[in-house]
Amino acid sequence: MKMHVLSGGRLRMKKSVYIPDADRAETITLPVSCFLLRHPQGNVLFDTGCHPSTETDPEARWGSMAKAMVPVSAQGENVVSQLQAIGYAPGDIDLVVNSHFHSDHCGCNEFFRNASVICHADELAAANAEGAEKIGYLPVDWKHPLPVETIDAQRDLFNDGRIVLVPVPGHTAGMTAALVSLDKAGQFLLASDAVPLRANLEREMNPRNTWNADLSSKSMAEIRRIEAQGATVLYGHDDEQWQTLKKGAAFYD
Repeated sequence: MKMHVLSGGRLRMKKSVYIPDADRAETITLPVSCFLLRHPQGNVLFDTGCHPSTETDPEARWGSMAKAMVPVSAQGENVVSQLQAIGYAPGDIDLVVNSHFHSDHCGCNEFFRNASVICHADELAAANAEGAEKIGYLPVDWKHPLPVETIDAQRDLFNDGRIVLVPVPGHTAGMTAALVSLDKAGQFLLASDAVPLRANLEREMNPRNTWNADLSSKSMAEIRRIEAQGATVLYGHDDEQWQTLKKGAAFYD
């Protein structure tokens, strides 16, 4: 199996969203990461990043949310273009796993019409709840006529231990990570927004945009346990780590 790290866009946000004691005026630029997992039984895409239209007119798609979560992506810095650059079309993707349904993690779902979507049942319920759009669940990004399969516990996608979905609620009700086991490179935990920045894990610090702080803290404790067993945690939006990763056509195997 091979794992490709792909850009799903870039965002500019207030640093204090993630580091609560940071200066309220300070902003940081955040990578949006997506992962192509080339498993012998199918191509899996973990998260689909921001919709390409946010590169040119984010407010048309996101409305007022684009003022708090400002896309600063370069042209073509979306997962569809990134896949095409390494020889894959949307139709080549068999499964889309959404860690959660915030717009920077499911914005390109609509392009993967041959795929089934996998998410946590609690995440689907949260996105469908009354008033969900006010807390970041935009139907234009997550709600499409694609087959959806839900999980409510850990799920080994292909029953071989290579891609295991791990519920890590807290940031959202159905937040889900993926534990990826590669023959040469070892294990990686794709943590998404369960741990957006390294500092969140190291300082045991919940971001301000956490849905349930107690659950988030428990999930981070579980992630630290997985890390202690040898897995490399890939954070959801850590630019320092992002700069060190192989990306695009380069891969981990």
